[in-house]
Amino acid sequence: MAHSALLIIDVQLSFLHRPFWSSSDMPAFEQALTALIEGCQRQDVALVDILHDNGDEGVFGLQSGLVKRMPFLTHTPQVTFIKHVHNALTESGLHEWLHAREINHLIIAGIRTEQCCETTARVASDLGYRVTFVTAATLTFAMTHAGRTLSAADLKHHTETVLIDRFAAIRTVEQCLAEITHSAVSG
Repeated sequence: MAHSALLIIDVQLSFLHRPFWSSSDMPAFEQALTALIEGCQRQDVALVDILHDNGDEGVFGLQSGLVKRMPFLTHTPQVTFIKHVHNALTESGLHEWLHAREINHLIIAGIRTEQCCETTARVASDLGYRVTFVTAATLTFAMTHAGRTLSAADLKHHTETVLIDRFAAIRTVEQCLAEITHSAVSG
């Protein structure tokens, strides 16, 4: 039987103070993430909050007072980890915590789809975890490089394309919760 944990990555106030912040996709993200959290709670999946502290004096530094969860998150996590790099598993203590609890399946959700969420999925896969990436429960923002802008939808599609069948299973909220139920029944 798979022992699962939902990683809720970087859903923190810091983002509200970045110049690229856009609230246009927030309602759908909040709804998907809330449904995922509630479904995982019903199935005794460990809820793990991950916050990012980059160690400087900006909005991602602890002293800013912004390295805390967004107010729509009302769940009680089993544990909270502070990370200092893009992935949640390196030097945060998370990998050791998961290993001690024999958790071998990670569900990835949170803020920036193509950065901290994708990077965590890749590292988790390399460490031997089974990874489920719930794209609807991730959030990102348009990015421009060399005169070309990729929308949030473009970035999400790119992340799914590079993760699927290599690093993670790509699932909707409903598919993810159904698989957890099936795992519990068959395990």
